[in-house]
Amino acid sequence: MTNNGLLQWEESGQTHLSQWHSENGIAPHKRVVLVDDTLTADVAYRMACEGTAMLWKSDFQNARQLLQALASRVDRPPKKIKRIKENSQTVEKSALDRFNLYRLAQSQRARILGMLLIQVGADHRIPLRRAPEVSQACIEAYGVTNEPYVISLRELLGVISAHEWHKKGVPILAVNGEKLIIYPHYGVFSPVRGEYIELVRNEPLPKAVAEHSIAFDIGVGTGILSIILAMREIKQVIATDLDDRALSCAKENIDRLNLSPQIQIVKGDLFPAGEAALIVCNPPWLPARPSSSLEHAVYDPESQMLKGFLNGLKDHLLSDGEGWLILSDLAEYLGLRSRQELLDWINQAGLKVMGRTETRPIHKKVFDESDPLHAARAAEVTSLWRLARQ
Repeated sequence: MTNNGLLQWEESGQTHLSQWHSENGIAPHKRVVLVDDTLTADVAYRMACEGTAMLWKSDFQNARQLLQALASRVDRPPKKIKRIKENSQTVEKSALDRFNLYRLAQSQRARILGMLLIQVGADHRIPLRRAPEVSQACIEAYGVTNEPYVISLRELLGVISAHEWHKKGVPILAVNGEKLIIYPHYGVFSPVRGEYIELVRNEPLPKAVAEHSIAFDIGVGTGILSIILAMREIKQVIATDLDDRALSCAKENIDRLNLSPQIQIVKGDLFPAGEAALIVCNPPWLPARPSSSLEHAVYDPESQMLKGFLNGLKDHLLSDGEGWLILSDLAEYLGLRSRQELLDWINQAGLKVMGRTETRPIHKKVFDESDPLHAARAAEVTSLWRLARQ
């Protein structure tokens, strides 16, 4: 379990210290007060906004209710303000401005809701009334620990939710209409957006696979794309990732389906050694800085992984092989990256586009007009780019 430092507070006239854990990398709070059921939501909201962390010392379920009350206050629409006008016209925000404001609001929301803290024992048990049994969920997320620690209640509830996802699994439509279940781990992006899986499932395999039935899966995640490739009867799939949680998650899913003889998991940055007839990569789709380790599957700072994949692809492709890049154009509609930039990167990497298959996402946010990014999401297209050597 990662040690983020020591949290300090005063209790019964004595100074107490405990390990502090935060997946967001937040430093231990400097101002910590003890709170219980007598704390009102309005007072708690004011304290959180002022930067005071609250260590809960009463009934666990009441703490959950308080967190919900804080969330309702954070999400409450602001009071109506006068429109800013310039030259008698309303100043319209650009897509990039809306995205930056959205991320700022999400960051502020996470900061405020992260101010309600919970103590957890060395055995991952919570010493509060009506506390749930969370030891197994915490072991899955953090591993075994020998020391008690303090965590935000919001993060703890995320660990519990991930545990439930892991138990139930996510149904995926696979080859020949067969349903298979993928079991995501805490901190590993769940394949809830099935359109990119369908693209990989349906795209005709390159001719080179007939003679050299080997594929690379760059950034394995839960292992879903490696599994799809194996089910498409590719004899050898080598999957890479740098994240230990992803490697463990992929191995579990692959073992469950008895596909380990076909799929090899390798810890490494981007490409394994050698060449392949097919190399698949589904990099993070938005070139922005992640605010926590849990966001690395969504945000790719300065398109580092995307550029790394493109720049290394030519050297790892067999002469008649193809690289399949799965990418959304949401970044283009948000003003984060242009289509011309992507095409230039492909050309500069010594690659050419053999074709592109498109599909539209159908997740809930596409139809949510209250979403600040609705216009971009409604126009979004997910593509499988077929790339080859020039």
